[in-house]
Amino acid sequence: MDIYKLADKEYAFASIVWENEPIASGILVKLCEEKLNWKKSTTYTVLKNLCNQGILKNDNAIVSSVIKQNEVQKYKSEQFIDKTFGGSMPKFINAFFSDKKLTEKEAAEIKDLIDR
Repeated sequence: MDIYKLADKEYAFASIVWENEPIASGILVKLCEEKLNWKKSTTYTVLKNLCNQGILKNDNAIVSSVIKQNEVQKYKSEQFIDKTFGGSMPKFINAFFSDKKLTEKEAAEIKDLIDR
């Protein structure tokens, strides 16, 4: 679903909202200035765009999310695996872990995920 498709800057902006929601728009402007080096007008332009896309909402200068971060992360992960590995999770896992050593705890956590 294209609603989850965010450009990198949009994702960075939405991440600030997700980390701080609900957040007053004035505080959001200050955070975007600090973290993204954005001007007030840029912040409000991106906010308006993400509200129009149905990802965020701005009610009486209080910004919060409609679409949660984990939903966007799931979409982006699936798109990456589809595009890069033809949708093959084993190919992705093989590429990702080809030069990494897992701890026993990490291996147990992954095994638990697979078993579920």
